[in-house]
Amino acid sequence: MSKRKVREPKEENVTLGPAVREGEETLVRITGGMKVKADRDESSPYAAMLAAQDVAQRCKELGVTALHIKLRATGGNKTKTPGPGAQSALRALARSGMKIGRIEDVTPIPTDSTRRKGGRRGRRL
Repeated sequence: MSKRKVREPKEENVTLGPAVREGEETLVRITGGMKVKADRDESSPYAAMLAAQDVAQRCKELGVTALHIKLRATGGNKTKTPGPGAQSALRALARSGMKIGRIEDVTPIPTDSTRRKGGRRGRRL
């Protein structure tokens, strides 16, 4: 009879350095809704500016001096352009002394989309 093959346990190498560099770990998360009281002001440029200032301050505390920025709009079958707060947030990050490396648009763009809302005759005002 032939001998049975015995599986040897594999060693796993776990590294945390590159994962943080690739953006897989969230260091700071602040939204416009955390900065303003009214619901209508959550997506405003002012709320984005305040949130970006807080992000820059927290990054400096953690020792992060340079950023690669990924902008994302809703995408899909909705709007594919970033909202009104994106530009002011970028400007606030740059003014706070953070070095900005790449600015990348990561909006999901479908190759063939699902049907948009509004029905056959569209949105009637």
